[in-house]
Amino acid sequence: MKLDRDFYQRDDVVEISRDLLGKVLVTHVGGVITSGIIVETEAYSWKERGCHAYGAKHTPRTSVMFKPGGRAYVYLCYGMHHLFNVVTNREGVADAVLIRALEPLEGIDAMMARRGDKVKFHHLTSGPGKLTRSLGIDRSLNGKLLSDNEIWIEEGKRIPASQVEVSKRIGIDYAGEDALLPWRFTIKGNPWVSKA
Repeated sequence: MKLDRDFYQRDDVVEISRDLLGKVLVTHVGGVITSGIIVETEAYSWKERGCHAYGAKHTPRTSVMFKPGGRAYVYLCYGMHHLFNVVTNREGVADAVLIRALEPLEGIDAMMARRGDKVKFHHLTSGPGKLTRSLGIDRSLNGKLLSDNEIWIEEGKRIPASQVEVSKRIGIDYAGEDALLPWRFTIKGNPWVSKA
């Protein structure tokens, strides 16, 4: 069952980020279904310097972040990696969760084909750029509702607190003290979690 908009439109992006662990991200791209269990997330809020919309900065790139929660925010990082984020909160509040890693479930052959024959199995979706390529996620999905039939998130399973590791986010040293916020969540011991 797909998550409903109430899940995304809560006002605590950190709580939503943690709650997304164990949920299942699904794409239907090019007639192919691919999916994976979410094993790593990072929260971003307009109130902190790690966020693209810090200080309510409204640009063509961040405009989707100001829409009601439950949409895809897909952007290009370093000009080559598409990164997939879940827009959260109500309209006008630019919060989002970066999906950093998945444990593959469905469509593994298609994922391997998209990544190339030489990719190691445990590297298939163990990072934010890897998972988007494997699942066929690119800028064409930016702004799409996560209740539609191209990209969505299903219930999955609840991960108990004892299995969740909390740490600082990766690759945002420019954010100063905000880079130290404990807003990265991973499933303890899962081999698909990205390497910091």
